Amino acid sequence: MTNSGSAVSTEVFEQLNSADVARVNQLLGEATAFDGVRPLSEHAWLHLDSNESGLHVLGFLNNKFSAYAHVDTTDLVEGTSAELVVSPLARSQGLGRALVERVLELSPDGRLRLWAHNATAEAQSLADSLGFRINRSLWEMRRSLFAPLPAPQIPRGVQIRTFDPLTDIPGVLAINARAFTDLPDQGSWNERDISLRLNESWFNADGFFIAVDSQTEAIIGFHWTKVHGSGQPGSDHSHEAIGEVYVIAVDPTHRVPGLGRALTTLGLTYLRELGLRQAMLYVDFSNERAISLYENLGFVHWDTDVMFGRPRD
Repeated sequence: MTNSGSAVSTEVFEQLNSADVARVNQLLGEATAFDGVRPLSEHAWLHLDSNESGLHVLGFLNNKFSAYAHVDTTDLVEGTSAELVVSPLARSQGLGRALVERVLELSPDGRLRLWAHNATAEAQSLADSLGFRINRSLWEMRRSLFAPLPAPQIPRGVQIRTFDPLTDIPGVLAINARAFTDLPDQGSWNERDISLRLNESWFNADGFFIAVDSQTEAIIGFHWTKVHGSGQPGSDHSHEAIGEVYVIAVDPTHRVPGLGRALTTLGLTYLRELGLRQAMLYVDFSNERAISLYENLGFVHWDTDVMFGRPRD
């Protein structure tokens, strides 16, 4: 319910200054600690100080900074997308609704895809009230690394090595684009997108596995693992460190039976050898083939992110 005595306002920026980035990061930390889940995707978080992927909307309650929305207007095919967070102390005051309405005004064609990480009743209620409907679900899956894990079975004609940032970026980007044609948020990565991640404190080339054709040495797949949580430099997570099947891709034009499974088990083995207790991953709910593979390897559904959509008026 909106508090009629509260003054709600928003401001839009093409790029945030360092002070605004700092207070947005503080807000993200407060919301993460309260909700138990980070309210922004990695993509939005990495682009807080950038003007390359859209706009930034700051929300104020009684002149106090209390909310943030990242707005990506660059996808002309799928339309504008947005992610938002409201301070736990400023909820149920109409600020979330004000942010969504402002973002709708910023959409060039009136369309909007709205992500909700860890779908809550509040998010669903807000979406319903504004005419949004769920049009995509993203599963988070987890498994214990103490549970039995099959040994990696590398297919014949394939060699596995670790990532070389000096030579492998073009090949990885090409495979990524071909493997994720139906997921533009992932498949549209460019050299800057991957470089931002390579410069993160969690990056470790030892956990980035490259599959190459034994004869041509061309890259035909990869599994990029990630470790995040307490113990990681600069981490804002309060939970213990957890391993992640971060990105796994196999070239659809060079299919090798069993390669996806081999890359997955290889990465999980690496994460277990680090002494981690759990592994996680994200997978589109519609990707039944991938879900079947992960379930066969012991993963279970843990949580769900949803994307709400509203067509052009």
